[in-house]
Amino acid sequence: MSEVILKPVKTPVSGEIHVPGDKSISHRSVMLASLAEGETTVTNFLDGEDCMRTVQAFQEMGVEIKKQNTTLTIQGNGIAGLKEPENPLYFGNSGTTARLMIGLLAGLPLFTTIYGDSSLSKRPMDRVIKPLRQMGAVIDGREKGSYIPLSLRGSKLQGIDYVMPLKSAQVKSAVLLAGLHAEGATKITERTKTRDHTENMLKAFGASIKTEGKQVTITNEKTLVATDVHVPGDISSAAFFIAAALIVPGSKLTLKNVGLNQTRTGIIDVLISMGANIQIRNKQTISGELLGDIIVSYSKLTGTTIGGEIIPRLIDEIPILALIATQAEGTTIIKDAKELRVKETDRIAAVDDVLSTLGATIEPTEDGMKIHGEAKLHGGKATSYHDHRIAMMAAIASLIAEDEVVIDDISSISISYPSFFEDLKKIK
Repeated sequence: MSEVILKPVKTPVSGEIHVPGDKSISHRSVMLASLAEGETTVTNFLDGEDCMRTVQAFQEMGVEIKKQNTTLTIQGNGIAGLKEPENPLYFGNSGTTARLMIGLLAGLPLFTTIYGDSSLSKRPMDRVIKPLRQMGAVIDGREKGSYIPLSLRGSKLQGIDYVMPLKSAQVKSAVLLAGLHAEGATKITERTKTRDHTENMLKAFGASIKTEGKQVTITNEKTLVATDVHVPGDISSAAFFIAAALIVPGSKLTLKNVGLNQTRTGIIDVLISMGANIQIRNKQTISGELLGDIIVSYSKLTGTTIGGEIIPRLIDEIPILALIATQAEGTTIIKDAKELRVKETDRIAAVDDVLSTLGATIEPTEDGMKIHGEAKLHGGKATSYHDHRIAMMAAIASLIAEDEVVIDDISSISISYPSFFEDLKKIK
């Protein structure tokens, strides 16, 4: 356990921050570079615990990966260069590693066993297993493969037409990675478009992939070829400092080189609709991803309703959005977000508990919550639930609390933002 005691700030927050590299893109860069032929350099890689699980998995399969600070050099030798791991692959708490690797491993000529920590062992994997079995994957595990540990005996896969039954970029990505090694075309149709980092990166590495609206088709016709990747700053990490600037009176912050992929900027759209003073400058596209600087100033906000197709574009930001909503005028309603129930923890219950403990008025619902605004946060002891986004939400709440906030355990923050408290000190 790693407890921290945080005191409210007496002055506005200000300055400039470079948030760490995007977690989703960092994972995918390692996976595709390891499958490609040739040397890939990945810059601004997020070296948090989750992404390092992906690195370690490929190292155990024989891929040469060298790390210097936040730069990786990956020597890919194609599928033929991968070897069967001698030991089970450990994914810690990383749901992205687990779900994407299941798809990738299903079509490789290897036998593997994967497992994780107690939290990951409770997260559903059947959503990935079902379409992979339709492709011919041979997978076994607890409750018919619903949960890890799992064993995978790589087999010849066949392409399928798959209509996504739920909004999940991880499921879509797992099927695409399996389709990379399947006979025939694999076609995925989404009802609501989810983050498309996998598609962007597959294109960058030369895969035979085509996107038309909400439909993606991939074949095994082309070999992946190494290409250098620059990882933009993670908008999910930037969201915590966007919140800080919005709720601490007089504040102004600049967040440099943040990813602005349209499938991830739902939080910006919602906050602007609530009255937030947010400006985007210096836009550029690098490695197929849009990035730019986000300038945020303290703003008087109004409550809103968040639901429908925008939810996949801000699912990871809902905890910090809930905190922001406690300071807005009126009531904010979040709905259609039942997926929060099966994240690192039940984030609907966790957000309710933490913000209620600190003095806010929250009404949890089955698929979201109602947040009553203009709450005075009095401080208190918050439980992190071993969830990095809950812990960081509580830390930002401490900035405006009337008394100190004690967070029981901040160790989970290293999963996505190892330098979080260093950056927090810079702006206070």
